[in-house]
Amino acid sequence: MGEVVHNLAIYGMTCGCCTGRVMRVLQSNPEVLDAKLSFEKDSGIIKTTEKLSTDKVIIMVNEAGFIASA
Repeated sequence: MGEVVHNLAIYGMTCGCCTGRVMRVLQSNPEVLDAKLSFEKDSGIIKTTEKLSTDKVIIMVNEAGFIASA
């Protein structure tokens, strides 16, 4: 099974607690393999299986209370 890297802009993260919240949401999905988030750069690089679309990753981040876009 292949891996996909999603490069997202994530707005609203202002501290490490914010990135931790997004990480917890992402890590709750077994299709998420790895995530690197930066509140300083308003960005995230999320590695998933090919079963998880970019749109679904964006929805997950948005449901955590932040605004994501591809």
